[in-house]
Amino acid sequence: MNEYVIETRNLTKQYGVQKSVSDLNIHVKRGRIYGLLGRNGAGKTTTMKMLLGLIKPTSGTVKIFGKSMIGNEKKILPRIGCLIESPGFYPNLTGTENLKIFARLRGIPAKNAIKSALEVVGLPYNDKKLFSQYSLGMKQRLAIALAIMHDPELLILDEPINGLDPIGIAEVRDFIRELCDVRGKTILISSHILSEISLLADDIGIIDHGVLLEEESIAELEQKNSKYIHFVISDAAQASRIIEKDFNTRNFAVENDHSLRIYDTDLSVSAINRSFIENGLEVSEAHTCEDSLEDYFKHVTGGEGIA
Repeated sequence: MNEYVIETRNLTKQYGVQKSVSDLNIHVKRGRIYGLLGRNGAGKTTTMKMLLGLIKPTSGTVKIFGKSMIGNEKKILPRIGCLIESPGFYPNLTGTENLKIFARLRGIPAKNAIKSALEVVGLPYNDKKLFSQYSLGMKQRLAIALAIMHDPELLILDEPINGLDPIGIAEVRDFIRELCDVRGKTILISSHILSEISLLADDIGIIDHGVLLEEESIAELEQKNSKYIHFVISDAAQASRIIEKDFNTRNFAVENDHSLRIYDTDLSVSAINRSFIENGLEVSEAHTCEDSLEDYFKHVTGGEGIA
């Protein structure tokens, strides 16, 4: 059985001279949640639309369940549930009535499928409340119920927690996690909400201006980037040379002329400080820090925050 449910190779979408997505290689593992993380306009939605065959790539390939999407749409698409944009629900109908219409259009046996999907997302079956009276969180839950109504193996969800209040976010996060852990779904989820992706995803891909900058598990990310020693000094370039020579490590980054990060946290802060002073450097600050995902995102993209 193929380890990857989704695999792309050099996936590219170009509009004129502008590349919306450029040479994207993503690998979504079976039975895990993959978070595609990036600012608004980074290329997340375009990527998802190409995966689903909604727009045609300029170049590159998409494999889903180990097979090319092209020519296998009728076999592959019924195994996928998706939420790309808000579905066109009728405001004057209830949630159950809306799902019954979609079930009929898709040829799904209605009652059990609808009841089961609503149960998963915590909405009542045959409730009298109209869709127009739903809160934003309830509307989002109904959209996910529509995506899982046919019991798909793979879910592709574009910004499912966008615009929700903290309670709504926690609710949606919990049942997305349950869909993976309890029901065995593989889930690709995009977001620009860093804190939520760090709580929800098993693996992460950081996309910026259509380019995938990094792809790894959340565990690897936390292990590699969570802690560092931060120095504010008179000459960061000279300090980096001292670190390399005296402490035999290149696991550091010069942020600017006066700021240095050392990622080898086993080193002694006092020993480094002493070495800097002995070599004529002035040390203004020296302390151990712990990065947030927001900090790491800035570091990887070389830019400002994600929001």
